[in-house]
Amino acid sequence: MARSMWRGAIQFGLVTIPVKLYLATEPRGGLSFNLLHKECLNRIQMKTHCPEHGEISRSDTVRGFEWSKGQYVVIEEADLESVPLKTVRAIEIEQFVEAEREEFSTTFVKQAYYLEPEAVGRKAFYLLKSVLRESNLQAICKIVLKDRELLASLDPYSKTMLLSTLYWPDEVRDPGELELPEEEFDFRPAELTMAQQLVEAMKGHFDASRYRDEYREALMGVIEAKIEGQPVERPQPVVETSKLTDLMAVLEASVAAARQGRATGADAAAADVEEKPAAKAPARRARATAAKEPTSVAEVRKSRAAKPAASKSAARGSVAGESAAAKPAGKSAGKSAARTERKRKTA
Repeated sequence: MARSMWRGAIQFGLVTIPVKLYLATEPRGGLSFNLLHKECLNRIQMKTHCPEHGEISRSDTVRGFEWSKGQYVVIEEADLESVPLKTVRAIEIEQFVEAEREEFSTTFVKQAYYLEPEAVGRKAFYLLKSVLRESNLQAICKIVLKDRELLASLDPYSKTMLLSTLYWPDEVRDPGELELPEEEFDFRPAELTMAQQLVEAMKGHFDASRYRDEYREALMGVIEAKIEGQPVERPQPVVETSKLTDLMAVLEASVAAARQGRATGADAAAADVEEKPAAKAPARRARATAAKEPTSVAEVRKSRAAKPAASKSAARGSVAGESAAAKPAGKSAGKSAARTERKRKTA
């Protein structure tokens, strides 16, 4: 069963809603490694050392604030609890704002938390949640967590509400520090069209369950192979990405690769689904078309070079065909005229 990490109340106006706070996420991405002594492979121990008394127990330590060089004042839990701020044990709602807006808002999220209302405040909790959802609003609030006051947003989420702590504006770096170009870029219509086709080919419904940490899985495979004394499988060489010297060629190849990938995904999805014959034909034609399209920059350039030659060859073939067709037509016309002349003389 989940354990709450904070207990307090949502406050706005004169309304107080007792709630508990739970972490909404559980990081599992990285694998933990221990430091070992290179010679004997024994685990290194980190010990708490006092310059005057040597090694001490961690339970003998206290929290201190350095107010002058080498001068500390001890801060205890009771001192933290006595901070004269309402947000120490309350989620203080400051204002309600539009949930979708372009200016600085919930873009820079630190951590997300679930809220669970106490039994006495459930009706007020779900009344607030309903109003926020129907009005497309979110609450901007402040809360004290881990000895620090944090800016946060409160949003309806599933059967509860989600508290997302945010960075303060002075913690967000100015993008003006980056070396970004000042000039505006002019895009050719063909480039815009091809880029839109690429985006369209890659567009879809987001389903988080389709994604997983493949690096962690591969690293676990390496670790298990070493445990079993098996040789570690080396990765396949990475194909170098082409330089953007020919943007159109890169876009064309990307569109073709995206369509081919989508067709392959459709095949996998349809493997367990029984389709009607009439519905299979368009899918087969789409997959055949996607398979024929060039999926690399080199193939695109080769295809471009082949098109003028094919056009000239087709043009020569067309002229030759017209000449060949004209010759029999001329002979036929001559024979018809000769027969008409003989008939006239006989008459």
